[in-house]
Amino acid sequence: MNRLKGKKIIVGITGGIAAYKIPLLIRYLVKEGAEVQVVMSDFAKAFVTPLTLSTVSGKPVLSSFFDEKNGEWNSHVDLGLWADAIIVAPLTANTMAKMAVGIADNLLTTTILSARCPVFYAPTMDLDMFYHAVTQENIKKLKKLGYIYIPPDEGDLASGLKGAGRLKEPEELANILIDFFSKKKTLSGKRVLISAGPTYEPIDPVRFIGNRSSGKMGIALAHAFIELGAVVDLVIGPVAFPVKEKDNLNLYFVETAAQMDLKCSELFPKSDVAVMAAAVSDFTPKNPAKSKIKKETSFPQIELVPTVDILAKLGKIKKSNQILIGFALETDNELNNARHKLKRKNLDMIVMNSLKDFGAGFGVDTNKVTLIFKDNNEIEIPLNSKEMIAQEIVGEIKKMIKS
Repeated sequence: MNRLKGKKIIVGITGGIAAYKIPLLIRYLVKEGAEVQVVMSDFAKAFVTPLTLSTVSGKPVLSSFFDEKNGEWNSHVDLGLWADAIIVAPLTANTMAKMAVGIADNLLTTTILSARCPVFYAPTMDLDMFYHAVTQENIKKLKKLGYIYIPPDEGDLASGLKGAGRLKEPEELANILIDFFSKKKTLSGKRVLISAGPTYEPIDPVRFIGNRSSGKMGIALAHAFIELGAVVDLVIGPVAFPVKEKDNLNLYFVETAAQMDLKCSELFPKSDVAVMAAAVSDFTPKNPAKSKIKKETSFPQIELVPTVDILAKLGKIKKSNQILIGFALETDNELNNARHKLKRKNLDMIVMNSLKDFGAGFGVDTNKVTLIFKDNNEIEIPLNSKEMIAQEIVGEIKKMIKS
């Protein structure tokens, strides 16, 4: 059926008995149209031969940084950029521990550290090893890093024991990847407005009042909606990196709160969902100078005036068939402040995060949030990549659309 046509997948194999299942996994992936590159540890060669894996994948198997015969370099950086996904199966406790702390002492672990694609990991080992506190902690660490966990099945193990630790069957592993790449376009026909990034309020032509928002959370949300088929209008303030154009993405670059208000007010009436993730400045200088204020002159007092509350404005005109989501970055009394904002601004859901939480907030690639709904239901999402957090948020919004 070629459900993986055009996808480039690295299959990482470590030294576990379940490696004997991997040639069949590769055959399934190739049959579905994937281009498969095997990267294996030296210990894995004791359980399955490179010749077998090369035959079924159609590519030379890689296990070292260079070919000892001709000196040809196997670049972990190029491999990490090449892949659309990496699946490590079977994953031993040893290699999983390396991944959890960033040890890169072979081609496979170094490639994983270099990868920008999703990484799936399927730990398989004996029962007591699997349930050991260190192993369980490493599984959690990898989850927090955004890696996708494939839990083992229960059954007969190589030791003769019965229980958890058995690698899923090859067809099941293949279907996990197929499902990941074949997400149904469940939001086709829906239009989503997203605001992202900071706003800059000018003091003079070279100075401004702003904040530390990177825009990464809003961009991750836009990508998550697009993956499900929605058309996204992304209104984005000044960010420090280029925002790539994508199909179904309309980009609107603004600088000030007033400009963001104007564009969001224009786009909101035709939106099914609006997610206001931007960190809009609450105040702006009343009379910005038309030329640069010189240091030699006495610096004038800057009078600030409130900016338009975009979220509250949209909440007042929101129709019954529209969903409006807000964000609340708090430092004190976080949950109560977020609940108050939810009701005051007529929101359907608010995403609360706290600057007190390590890894959450501005300028980082991770986040930790609590989703608060207008029916008083709350969902905590633990620390994860902003991409994974975005998928969780969009999943909850999907449920709201259906209801």
